[in-house]
Amino acid sequence: MDSPAGGGRAGRREWIALGVLMLPLLLVSMDVSVLYFAIPAISADLEPSGTQQLWIFDIYGFVLAGLLMTMGALGDRFGRRRLLLAGAAAFGAASVVAAYADSAGMLIAARAVLGLGGATLMPSTMALLRTMFTDPGQRAKAIGLWSGVMTGGIALGSVLSGVLVQYFWWGSVFLVNLPAMALLLVLGPLLLPESRSSRPGRFDLLGVPLSLAAVLPVVYGLKEIPTEGWNVRYVMSVTVGLLFAALFVHRQRRAASPLVPPALLRARGFSPALLLNLIASFAMLGSAYFTTQYLQSVLGRSALEAALWSLLPSVLIGAAAPATTSLVQRGVARAHVVTGGFVVAAAGYGLLALAGTRSLWLVLAGAGVLASGIVTVMSQVTDLAMGAAPVERAGTASSLMETSTELGGALGMALLGAIGTAVYRHGMGPGSPEAARQTLGGALAVADGMPEAAGAALRAAARGAFVDGMRGAALAGVVPLLAAAVLAVRLVRIAPRPANGDTGDGAVERETGTAGEDAAAAVPEAPAVAGDVAAAGGTA
Repeated sequence: MDSPAGGGRAGRREWIALGVLMLPLLLVSMDVSVLYFAIPAISADLEPSGTQQLWIFDIYGFVLAGLLMTMGALGDRFGRRRLLLAGAAAFGAASVVAAYADSAGMLIAARAVLGLGGATLMPSTMALLRTMFTDPGQRAKAIGLWSGVMTGGIALGSVLSGVLVQYFWWGSVFLVNLPAMALLLVLGPLLLPESRSSRPGRFDLLGVPLSLAAVLPVVYGLKEIPTEGWNVRYVMSVTVGLLFAALFVHRQRRAASPLVPPALLRARGFSPALLLNLIASFAMLGSAYFTTQYLQSVLGRSALEAALWSLLPSVLIGAAAPATTSLVQRGVARAHVVTGGFVVAAAGYGLLALAGTRSLWLVLAGAGVLASGIVTVMSQVTDLAMGAAPVERAGTASSLMETSTELGGALGMALLGAIGTAVYRHGMGPGSPEAARQTLGGALAVADGMPEAAGAALRAAARGAFVDGMRGAALAGVVPLLAAAVLAVRLVRIAPRPANGDTGDGAVERETGTAGEDAAAAVPEAPAVAGDVAAAGGTA
């Protein structure tokens, strides 16, 4: 077959391989939300303390976010397929340990290894996609599918966990990972090309702890602020993380072989893509903080009912990325598409700002419009970033995009959550019980212990105050989205638009003077397949 890394169009084999790559991506994104319905059963069985229960939830995301940059750089140096398969093996093994954990500590440790596996899988899938699809049009289609699968997996994870826990036991939410990982381990060596940087240099060992110390405290502090408030501990956590981030940047500028080459960040289009991706993630996760609570605590739906209702916006999400790719391929300027995506997302927040305490369809419509706008943006800025990066830095580029997604989501939940909480507490007033003033869940719990009339009044007041907070946060969310729409007109317009067959390496080559040679030397090794049956020629 023609090697796509050599500039040819991908054939049937690459599209089949893309389907294989979607398996780990779907499972990693599902694992973000798979514990939503399993945690009551886990709590009854393992009896974790309150702190342990929080770590069962959070350790996966913390390890994932902290190791993304390291794993992306490792893939570029030692082979992306090799790292993907190692991550799949670790993910599968940890899933078995998690399923049969007999203590909270054992489950926390298994979730940490799942985060480690996820940190290898996510950048590796995108890096391999970048290697296999060098034709700009085909790459855009593939990235659109990648974005849709990742977004859909988060919604599917909560529903799947509810169904599995209802009909099996809580360990089944982890065992569901095994068939897909086994399939990846069997088909990956046959269908996926191996690729790595030809001149990686020495691995930046000092950069690894510095990157962890920069990302983890920031993510931790931002995740805790929405529920715990602006506690000094969490503000200090963010501050410490930012200090280490400054040290990390200094190290990358001085290191001979940095984890994140400064030339990559200077490539035309790459840094703007990171910024716009962060803002998009800010909006997406910031809204999810409210809509999930709205469905359960305001409308009174069960957790499973709420998860099933939340699947409806996925219809719009599934159509957004392919439609966006089609528009760009028909000649619509990418800057206009990205700007339009931000405006659509802002309109989604506008719909949420009109919601009342009985506005199921309005909230679902707002969430769907918002999500479709965000997926439009993310599919295009991801394609922009990966097109700007040379093939030899595909893993690093992908890991930086994923890190910006994690940071943007944490920032959105922190800031919009803080705005909503402030409005809620103001609406409850000083005369309300302290627990009721803290959260809507606390108010509903207090109301359950009160006489019927007083309890009903407290529930109504708390639900109204929460909706007021959601409306306030939605209006606040419109501001960065409209600002990003204006920025996108300028930032995306100056980015290079690769011609057919261009691998997108030229931007970095102009910065470094050597990227073209490195990219040429980073042609993937074709995997050996008996008979090469999958190498039929037809293009997708």
